[in-house]
Amino acid sequence: MTRPVRTSRRFRLAHAALLAASVGLLALGAGLLYLQGQGVTPRALAPYIEKRSSGHNFLIEGVGRGVAGVLLGLDRGESAAAVLPPDLAGAQPAAARRDDGARKLVGSAEEARRAIAAAVPGDVIVFLPGVYRIRGSVEASRPGDEGAPIVVRADQPGSVTIEFDAVEGFRVSVPYWRFENLSIRGVCRQQESCEHAFHVVGGAHHFSALNNTILDFNAHFKINAEDGRFPDAGLIESNTLAESAPRATAGPVTPVDLVAASDWVIRRNLITDFIKTGGDRVSYGAFAKGAGARNRFESNAIVCEQHLRGFPGQRVGLSFGGGGTGKPYCRDRKCVTEQDEGIMQNNLIASCSDVGIYVNAGARTRLLNNTLVDTAGVDVRFPESSAEADGNLVDGMIRSRNGGRLHPGDNLETPITLSYLGYHPLRDLCGSTRERERRYGAFLNAGICGGKAQ
Repeated sequence: MTRPVRTSRRFRLAHAALLAASVGLLALGAGLLYLQGQGVTPRALAPYIEKRSSGHNFLIEGVGRGVAGVLLGLDRGESAAAVLPPDLAGAQPAAARRDDGARKLVGSAEEARRAIAAAVPGDVIVFLPGVYRIRGSVEASRPGDEGAPIVVRADQPGSVTIEFDAVEGFRVSVPYWRFENLSIRGVCRQQESCEHAFHVVGGAHHFSALNNTILDFNAHFKINAEDGRFPDAGLIESNTLAESAPRATAGPVTPVDLVAASDWVIRRNLITDFIKTGGDRVSYGAFAKGAGARNRFESNAIVCEQHLRGFPGQRVGLSFGGGGTGKPYCRDRKCVTEQDEGIMQNNLIASCSDVGIYVNAGARTRLLNNTLVDTAGVDVRFPESSAEADGNLVDGMIRSRNGGRLHPGDNLETPITLSYLGYHPLRDLCGSTRERERRYGAFLNAGICGGKAQ
Protein backbone atom coordinates (compact mmCIF):
# COMPACT_ATOMS: atom_id res chain seq x y z
CA MET A 1 0.00 0.00 0.00
CA THR A 2 3.02 2.32 0.19
CA ARG A 3 3.65 2.42 -3.58
CA PRO A 4 0.78 4.82 -4.39
CA VAL A 5 1.98 7.06 -1.60
CA ARG A 6 5.49 7.18 -3.09
CA THR A 7 4.05 7.83 -6.54
CA SER A 8 1.83 10.59 -5.21
CA ARG A 9 4.77 12.15 -3.36
CA ARG A 10 6.95 12.04 -6.44
CA PHE A 11 4.15 13.60 -8.45
CA ARG A 12 3.77 16.41 -5.94
CA LEU A 13 7.51 17.02 -5.88
CA ALA A 14 7.65 17.08 -9.67
CA HIS A 15 4.65 19.40 -9.79
CA ALA A 16 6.25 21.72 -7.25
CA ALA A 17 9.54 21.74 -9.19
CA LEU A 18 7.69 22.49 -12.44
CA LEU A 19 5.76 25.28 -10.76
CA ALA A 20 8.95 26.75 -9.31
CA ALA A 21 10.65 26.57 -12.69
CA SER A 22 7.67 28.25 -14.34
CA VAL A 23 7.66 31.01 -11.76
CA GLY A 24 11.40 31.41 -12.21
CA LEU A 25 11.07 31.66 -15.98
CA LEU A 26 8.25 34.17 -15.66
CA ALA A 27 10.34 36.24 -13.26
CA LEU A 28 13.32 36.02 -15.61
CA GLY A 29 11.18 37.04 -18.56
CA ALA A 30 9.66 39.93 -16.63
CA GLY A 31 13.11 41.02 -15.54
CA LEU A 32 14.44 40.93 -19.11
CA LEU A 33 11.45 42.88 -20.39
CA TYR A 34 11.96 45.47 -17.66
CA LEU A 35 15.65 45.82 -18.53
CA GLN A 36 14.77 46.18 -22.20
CA GLY A 37 12.15 48.81 -21.39
CA GLN A 38 14.74 50.73 -19.40
CA GLY A 39 17.35 50.30 -22.12
CA VAL A 40 19.80 48.56 -19.76
CA THR A 41 22.22 46.38 -21.71
CA PRO A 42 24.31 43.60 -20.14
CA ARG A 43 27.49 45.67 -20.65
CA ALA A 44 25.86 48.52 -18.69
CA LEU A 45 24.51 46.29 -15.92
CA ALA A 46 27.80 44.40 -15.41
CA PRO A 47 29.90 47.30 -14.01
CA TYR A 48 26.95 48.41 -11.87
CA ILE A 49 26.73 44.98 -10.23
CA GLU A 50 30.49 44.83 -9.74
CA LYS A 51 30.52 48.28 -8.17
CA ARG A 52 27.60 47.56 -5.82
CA SER A 53 29.16 44.30 -4.65
CA SER A 54 32.58 45.83 -3.96
CA GLY A 55 33.43 46.63 -0.36
CA HIS A 56 31.50 43.65 0.99
CA ASN A 57 32.95 40.33 2.11
CA PHE A 58 35.02 38.30 -0.33
CA LEU A 59 32.13 35.97 -1.17
CA ILE A 60 29.79 38.80 -2.26
CA GLU A 61 32.59 40.50 -4.17
CA GLY A 62 33.43 37.22 -5.92
CA VAL A 63 29.82 36.63 -6.90
CA GLY A 64 29.56 40.20 -8.18
CA ARG A 65 32.66 39.82 -10.33
CA GLY A 66 31.44 36.48 -11.61
CA VAL A 67 28.00 37.77 -12.57
CA ALA A 68 29.54 40.83 -14.23
CA GLY A 69 31.89 38.60 -16.20
CA VAL A 70 29.04 36.40 -17.39
CA LEU A 71 26.99 39.42 -18.49
CA LEU A 72 29.90 40.90 -20.42
CA GLY A 73 30.61 37.57 -22.06
CA LEU A 74 26.99 37.16 -23.15
CA ASP A 75 26.79 40.69 -24.51
CA ARG A 76 30.17 41.20 -26.10
CA GLY A 77 31.26 37.75 -27.25
CA GLU A 78 34.08 37.73 -29.77
CA SER A 79 35.22 41.06 -31.14
CA ALA A 80 34.88 42.00 -34.78
CA ALA A 81 37.79 44.40 -34.43
CA ALA A 82 40.56 42.07 -35.51
CA VAL A 83 39.05 41.39 -38.94
CA LEU A 84 39.12 44.96 -40.23
CA PRO A 85 40.99 45.08 -43.54
CA PRO A 86 43.56 47.88 -43.48
CA ASP A 87 42.54 49.45 -46.78
CA LEU A 88 38.96 50.46 -45.99
CA ALA A 89 39.74 53.44 -43.79
CA GLY A 90 42.72 55.21 -42.31
CA ALA A 91 46.07 56.22 -43.77
CA GLN A 92 46.92 54.69 -47.13
CA PRO A 93 50.30 53.80 -48.72
CA ALA A 94 49.74 55.90 -51.84
CA ALA A 95 52.26 58.64 -52.59
CA ALA A 96 51.30 62.30 -52.27
CA ARG A 97 49.88 64.20 -55.20
CA ARG A 98 52.13 66.83 -56.70
CA ASP A 99 51.43 70.53 -56.05
CA ASP A 100 52.28 73.47 -58.27
CA GLY A 101 53.57 75.65 -55.44
CA ALA A 102 57.15 76.35 -54.40
CA ARG A 103 58.70 73.25 -52.82
CA LYS A 104 60.73 73.91 -49.70
CA LEU A 105 62.69 70.92 -48.44
CA VAL A 106 63.41 70.68 -44.72
CA GLY A 107 65.78 68.22 -43.07
CA SER A 108 65.70 69.19 -39.40
CA ALA A 109 63.22 70.26 -36.77
CA GLU A 110 64.59 73.79 -36.75
CA GLU A 111 64.42 74.10 -40.54
CA ALA A 112 60.80 72.93 -40.43
CA ARG A 113 59.94 75.43 -37.72
CA ARG A 114 61.48 78.30 -39.71
CA ALA A 115 59.84 77.28 -42.99
CA ILE A 116 56.40 77.06 -41.37
CA ALA A 117 56.83 80.41 -39.63
CA ALA A 118 57.79 82.12 -42.91
CA ALA A 119 55.36 80.30 -45.22
CA VAL A 120 53.41 82.16 -47.90
CA PRO A 121 50.44 81.02 -50.00
CA GLY A 122 51.35 78.19 -52.32
CA ASP A 123 54.37 76.96 -50.36
CA VAL A 124 54.81 73.19 -50.20
CA ILE A 125 56.96 72.35 -47.19
CA VAL A 126 58.35 68.85 -47.66
CA PHE A 127 60.01 66.89 -44.86
CA LEU A 128 62.91 64.81 -46.11
CA PRO A 129 62.78 61.16 -44.97
CA GLY A 130 63.77 60.67 -41.34
CA VAL A 131 62.74 61.00 -37.70
CA TYR A 132 62.28 64.50 -36.27
CA ARG A 133 62.12 65.14 -32.52
CA ILE A 134 60.39 68.48 -31.86
CA ARG A 135 60.09 70.05 -28.43
CA GLY A 136 57.40 72.68 -28.04
CA SER A 137 54.63 73.71 -30.42
CA VAL A 138 55.08 74.63 -34.07
CA GLU A 139 52.99 77.72 -34.92
CA ALA A 140 51.26 78.06 -38.28
CA SER A 141 50.34 81.74 -38.15
CA ARG A 142 50.62 82.97 -41.75
CA PRO A 143 47.51 82.31 -43.88
CA GLY A 144 47.29 80.50 -47.16
CA ASP A 145 44.79 81.34 -49.88
CA GLU A 146 41.79 79.45 -51.21
CA GLY A 147 43.54 78.69 -54.50
CA ALA A 148 47.01 78.43 -52.95
CA PRO A 149 46.96 76.66 -49.58
CA ILE A 150 50.12 76.11 -47.59
CA VAL A 151 51.00 72.42 -47.59
CA VAL A 152 53.14 70.50 -45.09
CA ARG A 153 53.86 66.93 -46.06
CA ALA A 154 56.04 63.95 -46.71
CA ASP A 155 56.30 62.86 -50.33
CA GLN A 156 55.94 59.21 -49.34
CA PRO A 157 53.70 58.01 -46.48
CA GLY A 158 55.72 56.31 -43.76
CA SER A 159 58.98 58.01 -44.69
CA VAL A 160 58.73 60.82 -42.10
CA THR A 161 58.09 60.47 -38.37
CA ILE A 162 57.60 63.56 -36.22
CA GLU A 163 57.93 63.00 -32.46
CA PHE A 164 56.35 65.80 -30.44
CA ASP A 165 57.39 66.41 -26.86
CA ALA A 166 54.83 69.16 -26.40
CA VAL A 167 51.35 69.90 -25.08
CA GLU A 168 50.41 70.90 -28.63
CA GLY A 169 52.18 69.83 -31.79
CA PHE A 170 51.08 71.94 -34.75
CA ARG A 171 49.04 74.96 -33.66
CA VAL A 172 47.13 76.36 -36.63
CA SER A 173 45.31 79.69 -36.21
CA VAL A 174 45.00 80.88 -39.82
CA PRO A 175 43.15 79.52 -42.88
CA TYR A 176 44.07 77.22 -45.73
CA TRP A 177 46.71 74.90 -44.30
CA ARG A 178 46.99 71.26 -45.33
CA PHE A 179 49.02 68.48 -43.69
CA GLU A 180 49.45 65.12 -45.39
CA ASN A 181 51.34 61.81 -45.36
CA LEU A 182 52.99 62.44 -41.97
CA SER A 183 53.50 60.01 -39.11
CA ILE A 184 53.17 61.94 -35.85
CA ARG A 185 53.66 60.58 -32.35
CA GLY A 186 53.43 62.03 -28.86
CA VAL A 187 56.52 61.16 -26.80
CA CYS A 188 55.93 63.13 -23.60
CA ARG A 189 57.25 61.51 -20.44
CA GLN A 190 53.87 62.13 -18.80
CA GLN A 191 51.02 61.10 -21.08
CA GLU A 192 48.78 63.95 -20.04
CA SER A 193 51.43 66.42 -21.27
CA CYS A 194 50.84 65.37 -24.90
CA GLU A 195 47.43 66.85 -25.46
CA HIS A 196 47.08 67.52 -29.21
CA ALA A 197 48.94 66.68 -32.39
CA PHE A 198 46.93 69.46 -34.06
CA HIS A 199 45.24 72.38 -32.33
CA VAL A 200 43.07 74.15 -34.89
CA VAL A 201 41.76 77.42 -33.46
CA GLY A 202 40.08 80.71 -34.22
CA GLY A 203 40.54 81.80 -37.82
CA ALA A 204 41.91 78.47 -39.08
CA HIS A 205 39.01 77.80 -41.44
CA HIS A 206 39.50 75.37 -44.34
CA PHE A 207 42.15 73.39 -42.50
CA SER A 208 42.71 69.88 -43.86
CA ALA A 209 44.60 66.79 -42.72
CA LEU A 210 44.95 63.94 -45.22
CA ASN A 211 46.50 60.51 -44.93
CA ASN A 212 48.40 60.95 -41.67
CA THR A 213 49.11 58.37 -38.97
CA ILE A 214 48.88 59.92 -35.50
CA LEU A 215 49.57 58.10 -32.24
CA ASP A 216 49.55 58.79 -28.53
CA PHE A 217 47.77 62.07 -27.89
CA ASN A 218 44.77 62.78 -25.68
CA ALA A 219 43.01 64.57 -28.52
CA HIS A 220 44.80 64.09 -31.82
CA PHE A 221 42.73 66.92 -33.31
CA LYS A 222 41.44 69.68 -31.04
CA ILE A 223 39.24 72.21 -32.85
CA ASN A 224 37.75 75.24 -31.07
CA ALA A 225 36.96 78.95 -31.25
CA GLU A 226 39.30 81.74 -30.23
CA ASP A 227 38.69 85.49 -29.88
CA GLY A 228 35.22 85.18 -31.34
CA ARG A 229 36.42 83.41 -34.50
CA PHE A 230 35.57 79.88 -35.55
CA PRO A 231 37.71 77.42 -37.57
CA ASP A 232 34.91 76.29 -39.88
CA ALA A 233 34.83 74.10 -42.99
CA GLY A 234 37.68 71.74 -42.14
CA LEU A 235 38.47 68.29 -43.50
CA ILE A 236 39.99 65.28 -41.70
CA GLU A 237 40.24 62.46 -44.23
CA SER A 238 41.94 59.05 -44.43
CA ASN A 239 43.94 59.35 -41.22
CA THR A 240 44.78 56.64 -38.70
CA LEU A 241 44.32 57.85 -35.12
CA ALA A 242 45.24 55.48 -32.31
CA GLU A 243 46.84 54.95 -28.92
CA SER A 244 49.59 52.46 -28.16
CA ALA A 245 48.61 52.39 -24.46
CA PRO A 246 45.69 53.59 -22.33
CA ARG A 247 45.85 57.30 -21.52
CA ALA A 248 46.60 57.91 -17.84
CA THR A 249 44.85 61.27 -17.59
CA ALA A 250 41.78 62.81 -16.02
CA GLY A 251 41.40 65.16 -19.00
CA PRO A 252 39.36 64.48 -22.15
CA VAL A 253 40.44 61.60 -24.37
CA THR A 254 38.84 62.04 -27.80
CA PRO A 255 40.91 61.67 -31.00
CA VAL A 256 38.66 64.19 -32.82
CA ASP A 257 37.49 66.82 -30.32
CA LEU A 258 35.46 69.43 -32.22
CA VAL A 259 33.89 72.31 -30.28
CA ALA A 260 31.85 75.25 -31.66
CA ALA A 261 32.96 74.85 -35.29
CA SER A 262 30.65 74.15 -38.24
CA ASP A 263 30.75 72.47 -41.65
CA TRP A 264 33.53 69.99 -40.93
CA VAL A 265 33.84 66.68 -42.77
CA ILE A 266 35.47 63.77 -40.94
CA ARG A 267 35.73 61.00 -43.53
CA ARG A 268 37.34 57.56 -44.03
CA ASN A 269 39.44 57.67 -40.87
CA LEU A 270 40.41 54.69 -38.72
CA ILE A 271 40.09 55.60 -35.02
CA THR A 272 41.03 52.97 -32.44
CA ASP A 273 41.97 52.17 -28.82
CA PHE A 274 41.05 55.48 -27.19
CA ILE A 275 41.04 54.26 -23.59
CA LYS A 276 41.14 56.61 -20.62
CA THR A 277 42.15 55.28 -17.19
CA GLY A 278 41.90 58.48 -15.12
CA GLY A 279 39.03 60.70 -14.00
CA ASP A 280 35.60 59.50 -15.08
CA ARG A 281 37.16 56.96 -17.50
CA VAL A 282 34.75 58.04 -20.26
CA SER A 283 36.22 58.56 -23.74
CA TYR A 284 34.90 59.13 -27.26
CA GLY A 285 36.25 58.25 -30.69
CA ALA A 286 35.07 61.58 -32.07
CA PHE A 287 32.48 64.20 -31.23
CA ALA A 288 31.18 67.55 -32.41
CA LYS A 289 29.57 69.81 -29.84
CA GLY A 290 29.39 73.43 -28.69
CA ALA A 291 26.48 74.67 -30.87
CA GLY A 292 28.09 74.07 -34.24
CA ALA A 293 26.11 72.95 -37.29
CA ARG A 294 26.25 70.73 -40.37
CA ASN A 295 29.22 68.65 -39.25
CA ARG A 296 29.53 65.23 -40.91
CA PHE A 297 31.06 61.91 -39.88
CA GLU A 298 31.05 59.58 -42.87
CA SER A 299 32.66 56.28 -43.86
CA ASN A 300 34.87 56.10 -40.77
CA ALA A 301 35.87 52.91 -38.95
CA ILE A 302 35.70 53.46 -35.19
CA VAL A 303 37.03 50.53 -33.14
CA CYS A 304 36.92 51.45 -29.49
CA GLU A 305 38.98 48.42 -28.47
CA GLN A 306 41.09 46.91 -31.21
CA HIS A 307 44.43 46.02 -29.59
CA LEU A 308 43.76 47.37 -26.07
CA ARG A 309 40.95 45.39 -24.50
CA GLY A 310 39.43 44.61 -21.13
CA PHE A 311 40.05 47.94 -19.38
CA PRO A 312 37.36 49.43 -17.15
CA GLY A 313 35.51 52.55 -18.23
CA GLN A 314 33.09 53.64 -20.92
CA ARG A 315 34.07 54.04 -24.56
CA VAL A 316 31.61 55.72 -26.98
CA GLY A 317 32.11 55.58 -30.75
CA LEU A 318 30.73 58.78 -32.30
CA SER A 319 28.71 61.58 -30.75
CA PHE A 320 26.94 64.81 -31.47
CA GLY A 321 27.01 66.61 -28.14
CA GLY A 322 29.49 64.46 -26.24
CA GLY A 323 29.20 65.13 -22.53
CA GLY A 324 27.97 68.69 -23.10
CA THR A 325 29.74 72.05 -23.32
CA GLY A 326 30.18 74.87 -20.84
CA LYS A 327 28.27 77.94 -22.06
CA PRO A 328 31.36 80.19 -22.38
CA TYR A 329 32.76 77.76 -24.97
CA CYS A 330 29.59 77.53 -27.08
CA ARG A 331 29.32 79.21 -30.44
CA ASP A 332 26.19 81.05 -29.29
CA ARG A 333 27.28 81.25 -25.62
CA LYS A 334 24.13 79.28 -24.79
CA CYS A 335 24.28 75.78 -26.30
CA VAL A 336 20.51 75.54 -26.60
CA THR A 337 21.49 72.63 -28.81
CA GLU A 338 24.94 71.06 -28.91
CA GLN A 339 24.70 70.37 -32.66
CA ASP A 340 22.27 71.18 -35.45
CA GLU A 341 21.83 69.30 -38.72
CA GLY A 342 24.68 66.87 -38.05
CA ILE A 343 25.05 63.76 -40.22
CA MET A 344 26.58 60.36 -39.43
CA GLN A 345 26.59 58.17 -42.49
CA ASN A 346 28.17 54.87 -43.60
CA ASN A 347 30.33 54.48 -40.50
CA LEU A 348 31.43 51.18 -38.98
CA ILE A 349 31.55 51.35 -35.18
CA ALA A 350 32.72 48.29 -33.27
CA SER A 351 33.88 46.93 -29.90
CA CYS A 352 32.70 49.74 -27.62
CA SER A 353 31.94 49.26 -23.94
CA ASP A 354 29.14 51.85 -24.24
CA VAL A 355 26.90 53.04 -27.06
CA GLY A 356 28.23 53.25 -30.58
CA ILE A 357 26.38 56.50 -31.34
CA TYR A 358 25.31 59.08 -28.73
CA VAL A 359 23.19 62.11 -29.64
CA ASN A 360 23.13 64.62 -26.77
CA ALA A 361 21.03 67.73 -27.50
CA GLY A 362 21.56 67.28 -31.22
CA ALA A 363 18.74 68.80 -33.27
CA ARG A 364 17.79 67.60 -36.75
CA THR A 365 20.37 64.81 -36.71
CA ARG A 366 20.53 62.24 -39.50
CA LEU A 367 21.89 58.74 -38.82
CA LEU A 368 22.10 56.89 -42.12
CA ASN A 369 23.47 53.49 -43.16
CA ASN A 370 25.75 52.96 -40.18
CA THR A 371 26.87 49.51 -39.01
CA LEU A 372 27.32 48.98 -35.25
CA VAL A 373 28.80 45.72 -33.93
CA ASP A 374 29.55 44.92 -30.27
CA THR A 375 28.26 48.22 -28.88
CA ALA A 376 25.30 49.19 -26.68
CA GLY A 377 23.52 50.60 -29.74
CA VAL A 378 22.30 54.13 -30.46
CA ASP A 379 21.17 56.61 -27.79
CA VAL A 380 19.20 59.79 -28.64
CA ARG A 381 18.88 61.80 -25.45
CA PHE A 382 17.18 64.94 -24.08
CA PRO A 383 14.31 67.04 -25.49
CA GLU A 384 16.64 69.13 -27.65
CA SER A 385 17.57 66.01 -29.62
CA SER A 386 15.76 64.91 -32.74
CA ALA A 387 17.14 62.23 -35.02
CA GLU A 388 16.18 60.47 -38.21
CA ALA A 389 17.62 56.95 -38.22
CA ASP A 390 17.36 55.01 -41.47
CA GLY A 391 19.21 52.11 -43.06
CA ASN A 392 21.28 51.32 -39.98
CA LEU A 393 22.37 47.84 -38.95
CA VAL A 394 22.70 47.84 -35.16
CA ASP A 395 23.87 44.90 -33.09
CA GLY A 396 21.79 46.35 -30.24
CA MET A 397 18.96 48.88 -30.11
CA ILE A 398 18.21 52.36 -31.40
CA ARG A 399 16.44 54.18 -28.59
CA SER A 400 15.49 57.59 -27.26
CA ARG A 401 15.34 58.66 -23.63
CA ASN A 402 14.93 61.72 -21.43
CA GLY A 403 12.63 63.28 -24.00
CA GLY A 404 14.73 62.68 -27.11
CA ARG A 405 12.74 62.43 -30.34
CA LEU A 406 13.55 59.55 -32.66
CA HIS A 407 12.19 59.08 -36.17
CA PRO A 408 13.10 55.53 -37.18
CA GLY A 409 13.09 54.29 -40.74
CA ASP A 410 14.18 50.96 -42.18
CA ASN A 411 16.75 49.74 -39.63
CA LEU A 412 17.82 46.31 -38.39
CA GLU A 413 18.21 46.01 -34.62
CA THR A 414 18.70 43.33 -31.95
CA PRO A 415 16.44 43.48 -28.86
CA ILE A 416 18.31 43.86 -25.59
CA THR A 417 16.65 40.70 -24.25
CA LEU A 418 18.55 38.62 -26.80
CA SER A 419 21.84 40.08 -25.59
CA TYR A 420 21.14 38.67 -22.13
CA LEU A 421 20.80 35.28 -23.80
CA GLY A 422 24.05 35.67 -25.70
CA TYR A 423 22.27 35.73 -29.05
CA HIS A 424 23.44 38.29 -31.63
CA PRO A 425 21.86 37.40 -34.97
CA LEU A 426 23.02 40.50 -36.81
CA ARG A 427 26.66 39.56 -36.28
CA ASP A 428 26.02 36.63 -38.57
CA LEU A 429 24.38 38.74 -41.25
CA CYS A 430 26.91 38.43 -44.07
CA GLY A 431 26.04 39.15 -47.64
CA SER A 432 27.47 40.57 -50.82
CA THR A 433 24.58 42.20 -52.64
CA ARG A 434 24.78 45.81 -53.71
CA GLU A 435 21.39 46.45 -52.14
CA ARG A 436 22.54 45.30 -48.72
CA GLU A 437 25.68 47.41 -49.03
CA ARG A 438 23.59 50.41 -50.07
CA ARG A 439 21.15 50.05 -47.21
CA TYR A 440 23.47 49.03 -44.39
CA GLY A 441 26.77 50.66 -45.13
CA ALA A 442 29.87 49.99 -47.17
CA PHE A 443 31.63 48.41 -44.19
CA LEU A 444 29.00 45.74 -43.49
CA ASN A 445 30.78 42.75 -45.02
CA ALA A 446 34.24 43.92 -44.02
CA GLY A 447 33.39 44.63 -40.41
CA ILE A 448 31.35 41.53 -39.65
CA CYS A 449 32.51 38.95 -42.15
CA GLY A 450 36.17 39.85 -42.46
CA GLY A 451 36.38 40.61 -46.16
CA LYS A 452 36.20 43.67 -48.35
CA ALA A 453 32.85 45.23 -49.11
CA GLN A 454 31.61 43.74 -52.36
